Amino acid sequence: MIDKSKPALGLSLPVIVGLALLAVPRVVLHDLDVIQEGTLVNLLFVFVPPLVWVAVAVRRRVPNAFVTLLVVGLVYGVFLALGHQLLWNLSWGADAPSLGGNLSDLPPLAETVVIRGFAVVSSLVTGTVVGALSGLVALVLDRATRPRTRA
Repeated sequence: MIDKSKPALGLSLPVIVGLALLAVPRVVLHDLDVIQEGTLVNLLFVFVPPLVWVAVAVRRRVPNAFVTLLVVGLVYGVFLALGHQLLWNLSWGADAPSLGGNLSDLPPLAETVVIRGFAVVSSLVTGTVVGALSGLVALVLDRATRPRTRA
């Protein structure tokens, strides 16, 4: 029998969204060139949110930490894509990327759609991969710390 009082992922939608939002400040600060790659501050913004995701998943004993954090990562990917798109002009300024080779003759609107479309897909993939890796870590920790029951 399925317990309908608990969410299937072990976390409510607001908690999932809240966890994903923890990673958004890095997107904004990086796109606005406030933090730089290779610095300790950047490193903290990169790794602390997924570590919090893992801690929450393990502490709450979600049914499947991998799937739960995969969903958190996908939601983060959506926020990542939105952030990059909203901050595009501020981030790139007059130095926006352009297509070359056979695609250099595309009309400007088509070029923008292609480049920004790939940026959205890249953001979704990045968020999903971060969620999957976090989920694997949480799954291993959960299995290592969960009390064993005797058959």
